[in-house]
Amino acid sequence: MSASLVVTDLRVEFSGFVAVGGVSFDAHPGEVRFLIGPNGAGKTTCIDAITGLTKGTGSAKLGEKELLGKQVHKIVRLGVGRTFQTASVFDELTVLQNLDIAAGLHRSSASLLRARRGVDPSIEHALEETGLAGELATPAGILSHGQKQWLEIAMLLVQDAKVLLLDEPVAGMSHDERTATGELLQRIAAKRIVLVVEHDMDFMRRFATRVTVLHQGKVLSQGTVAEVQADPQVQEVYLGTAGAATTAAMSVVPEPVAETLKLTED
Repeated sequence: MSASLVVTDLRVEFSGFVAVGGVSFDAHPGEVRFLIGPNGAGKTTCIDAITGLTKGTGSAKLGEKELLGKQVHKIVRLGVGRTFQTASVFDELTVLQNLDIAAGLHRSSASLLRARRGVDPSIEHALEETGLAGELATPAGILSHGQKQWLEIAMLLVQDAKVLLLDEPVAGMSHDERTATGELLQRIAAKRIVLVVEHDMDFMRRFATRVTVLHQGKVLSQGTVAEVQADPQVQEVYLGTAGAATTAAMSVVPEPVAETLKLTED
């Protein structure tokens, strides 16, 4: 089992603006951990700081290893991987070639194009885990939106990432793709830390083990889905008193419009 990720008093400032103001949470193997909140709440900024893309203060430890202050490539070597809202794959290469590169097999460009005698076991496992075993010869550029996200997750698996930080992994997916993604996250979370930044509240309700709600760069509430949804502060600030209808609206429209909807329904 991997070590836990423990974030303590994380702060991120941009030219005096406090984007994240003292956020603390933890994530453990065996759970699918969610960070939710309105646009601008600081969710992505938190994982940017954890992965070294943004400077942060406080602490973010993977086991006994401090991540804050380290360079991006050193954080990756410690086993921390992340995805972005738009999948970062090589469209012109096949699924297998993308995974070869992620696995660090160091083949030349010419050798990547030659016929294969076999597939690395770590790649076979990642293909099976993500449901892409039948697509290994498919150019990544013609995969469905959901499959591209699964490929990016598979690329982290072949790198043996201990922590997967996923930024809105189901944005733009069909209902079936969202379901398949949630089931995938549950499988890989058995032995890894999975932390999901998400706006899709239905997806969160179905697959979250624990949730941290951020608002204006601070922790508003933490707990199980039931505990968070029952929190009056969350209902007022994020979910809205109208319940599911407002929640659905806030998951698909820009924050200013969603806020207007909430105030109207109040």
